[in-house]
Amino acid sequence: MRLLALAFLVAPVAAEAAGCRDTSFEGASYTLCEVTLGEDLRLFHSGPDGAYGSFRNVDAALGAEGKALGFAMNAGMYHRDLAPVGLYVEEGVETSAIVTSDGPGNFGLLPNGVFCIDDGFRVIESRTFKRDRPECRYATQSGPMLVIDGQLHPKLLPGSDSTYIRNGVGVSEDGKRAVFAISNDEVNFHSFARLFRDELGLFEALYFDGNISRLYAPALDRHDGGFPMGPIVGTVVPKD
Repeated sequence: MRLLALAFLVAPVAAEAAGCRDTSFEGASYTLCEVTLGEDLRLFHSGPDGAYGSFRNVDAALGAEGKALGFAMNAGMYHRDLAPVGLYVEEGVETSAIVTSDGPGNFGLLPNGVFCIDDGFRVIESRTFKRDRPECRYATQSGPMLVIDGQLHPKLLPGSDSTYIRNGVGVSEDGKRAVFAISNDEVNFHSFARLFRDELGLFEALYFDGNISRLYAPALDRHDGGFPMGPIVGTVVPKD
């Protein structure tokens, strides 16, 4: 896995990012992007020339179809060659298998989980996912879980001094709403998890990554640049 630098750029506005807003929780700044059923939410990894690696490349590929990214963020950990760490499913095709063993790093801090997009939005603990094998049009595995059935991951420490820019996703109980969050200040896992549970009222939430976390939100004049990334999640909208 990798440690990547973060840069901030302003990109031309191609289409509005629906439901993105800035907020604060316990003195830390966050940006939230909310997606509801009926919006075209997808995962992106590779095109004909290999891994997209950036929001700009995904937006360009969609532009050839008369579409554009509405908003996007990195959506799971990846290896140096940009291959996903753990399960990855795009348009119903699995290109990377699920990993359920514990291990080093945040991904291996079990329980970890899978964000699944199909007829609803779900965050599912990885071993439960492997056992039940639900249908997902799109799926990405990451870890650790932040909130599990309303409870914080048991290994998250309130006073931890491990603070980074972090991003992740939480889903509503009825599966009709997914809220993507990125911190604009460095926060620890416990605080980030409580944002989803206590501030947003979401009882399942999954960590995507930290330090390299990035957001594309044209409506907020925001396009975070940096080194190439692996899986990307975002909405697809008509191109202006």
